Amino acid sequence: MPITISRSGKEGVVISVQGPVVDIKFSCIDDIPDLHETVKVATFDQREIALIVEEHLENCVARCVALSSTLNLQRNAIARSTGSTLEVPVGEELFGRIINVMGEPVDGRGPIETQRKERIHKEIDKSVKSDFSGTDIVVTGLKAVDLLFPVVRGSKTGVIGGAGCGKTVLISELIHNIVEEHDGACVFTGIGERIREGNELYFEFEEVGILDKVMMAFGQMDEPPGARFNVVLTGITLAEYLENSGREVLLFMDNIFRFVQAGSEISTLLGRTPSETGYQPTLGSEVGDVQERIRGSISAFQAVYVPADDITDPAVVAIFSYLDAVMVLSRERTQLGLYPAIDPLASSCSNLNAATVGTRHFELSQEALRILTKYDELRRIVAVIGIDELSKADRILYERARKIQNFLTQPMFVAESYVGKKGQYCTVNQTLDGIEKIIDGKVDHMNEEEFYMIGAI
Repeated sequence: MPITISRSGKEGVVISVQGPVVDIKFSCIDDIPDLHETVKVATFDQREIALIVEEHLENCVARCVALSSTLNLQRNAIARSTGSTLEVPVGEELFGRIINVMGEPVDGRGPIETQRKERIHKEIDKSVKSDFSGTDIVVTGLKAVDLLFPVVRGSKTGVIGGAGCGKTVLISELIHNIVEEHDGACVFTGIGERIREGNELYFEFEEVGILDKVMMAFGQMDEPPGARFNVVLTGITLAEYLENSGREVLLFMDNIFRFVQAGSEISTLLGRTPSETGYQPTLGSEVGDVQERIRGSISAFQAVYVPADDITDPAVVAIFSYLDAVMVLSRERTQLGLYPAIDPLASSCSNLNAATVGTRHFELSQEALRILTKYDELRRIVAVIGIDELSKADRILYERARKIQNFLTQPMFVAESYVGKKGQYCTVNQTLDGIEKIIDGKVDHMNEEEFYMIGAI
């Protein structure tokens, strides 16, 4: 559709296009738009491109990053500043819809009929405090999560793992269970992930009937780094709108590492000197700005890709410091078929304390972790000398640990087509009762295989 560039705004001309980085020269210093302000420019085939100002250079030049492809953008093209930062539509009309970083619908279902818009770049409202209450636990229906990583309303939970360890499946199952059981709303933000995953997720939500409770914003793998970097702010803006309307809000981000990766690409394109590890020098502040925006009653679940399975990667460490719970997905457990593949000994949760979950829950979880820790030592011995050489007490503990390990697996609703088993939802009491029976030896007569991929005992 042909567009016209208004002559009323402050105008400049394009003097350089280097991939997604565009330099625009303005006539005087007063005309230069502010940082994060949006600039619109048209290609010669009349396609409009939105640019975000990232730097001010000498000679009245603004260096911008494009949010879409700069193909066919010409030198000397007229660029006009909009006078404000990027705004996206918000409102009830966005339930069941997919938007891109600019708030444009990309689901082929026509325009979004809403008049209300919100800026995605805004100052952090320091008056809003996260509400951590001992009784405010969000039940997920997943035994491993509810037992060892209780989700508190307003907290941040990270799902850490390498490629193929099941981060997206676990996040999808959490959405399914929580939205089904709780009268809340969900925002799913796809950051630099595969287009196929977004497509599958949409039809999955439609199939299980929760699409009318989910808003989706995607900046996918094939889009420029500017889109992948800023779409996280689009998702947070939608979550803030829902929180202000008094709802229980769940914010899912898949994958927050891709946000850091996009920031690294932009930093390189802008000519900034990278840090010693190759990441952008602004890594800490960029991650901090995003994490500090997630406040109030917004409960956030963040998938974090771990490059080369290196948990000490600077980007992963920077994200770690803001998380209340860290669920580490283990490749070894994935290969053993233990789904969800959460390694309880490598993971941690600050919400797992007696004041938050209650004395019984806390004591059972600690005893389960003690048994699993001992099992980790014993299995190395068993691999060398065999189980028959263990003492009677160690052998009992070894077998109980195997049962706990299998009991914490669970068939998922979103993975029914993969595993051929119907999904199971477990209440916290069912999980605690099952763990208690195993620890107390009430099910010592049962084989460990009977605990694999089941719901409650």
